[in-house]
Amino acid sequence: MTLLKRIGRFLASMELAVALFLIVAVAAIPGTFAGNRALYAHPAFLCLLAGVALNLVCCTLRRFRSLSVPVLILHLGVLVICGGVAARTFGHVATVNVYEGTSVDQAYRWDLERDAPLGADLTVTRINREFYPIPVRVGVLRGSAKEALHTLKTGDSFTAGPYRVTADSLQFPSEVLRLSVFRNGQLVGTCDTAGERSLPAEFPYDFRLVAFQNPVLKRLWVDLALSRDGVAIAEGTAEVNAPFIWNGLYFYNTQVGTDAMGMSFAGIQVVRDPGRPCVFAGFAMVGLGAVLACARRLRRKQ
Repeated sequence: MTLLKRIGRFLASMELAVALFLIVAVAAIPGTFAGNRALYAHPAFLCLLAGVALNLVCCTLRRFRSLSVPVLILHLGVLVICGGVAARTFGHVATVNVYEGTSVDQAYRWDLERDAPLGADLTVTRINREFYPIPVRVGVLRGSAKEALHTLKTGDSFTAGPYRVTADSLQFPSEVLRLSVFRNGQLVGTCDTAGERSLPAEFPYDFRLVAFQNPVLKRLWVDLALSRDGVAIAEGTAEVNAPFIWNGLYFYNTQVGTDAMGMSFAGIQVVRDPGRPCVFAGFAMVGLGAVLACARRLRRKQ
């Protein structure tokens, strides 16, 4: 047997395939649990993927006539996944903190270790928080006299004379309770415990937030807007696992906080991942091949 044939047989061997898959699986563990994207762009990891792809190509070519269509689809899916992972090396991750109501046009690129242009002005127009119903205690005043004290949860309502008052939401970090006032089922107006109100002049009651329990956050998201030269080009919302997507960039909201002056800001992670579509397409192909292979085996048994 010639040397070339021995090399070809080794590259197409099942033993090499199993060894490479095991090594890739073990090598990917730190990146999976630590969220370290840099691992997948490391030359050693890319060489392992190249070895898997070469082994799969050689195996497919060597046994092409004997392989069923489902197996060929599986092989092609794995190759597409490998290509997608390799394409991720041409992407990048950038992070920036943006104050609510302000804009930035640069973010810190971790691969370059410096700030780099985003290609547009990024504005955090609003930071949104949704809480589970919060137990609150609301005092009702009529002039300077204390009329009543009600304990309820946000979303519930109480009566004040001929009116029904709903505790809509408790705003943070301002700790302001917003209320809606109804009479005979019709909205009369709204107000809050900070003094803002859109109620008739003759409305006799004022409300005070006496106490509340610590809220439990249900959902957190930010409203984003992109503009260039003062012209709006896109807008949307971003969450931790639901990014806002524009021009191949994925905008994730990673954190929300307040500085020493009480100003709110949002942490935004900007990701460019050109291999993402290939990875998803490859997994879809692998899934299709697996389903077809199972169906084929079931038909043979019957």
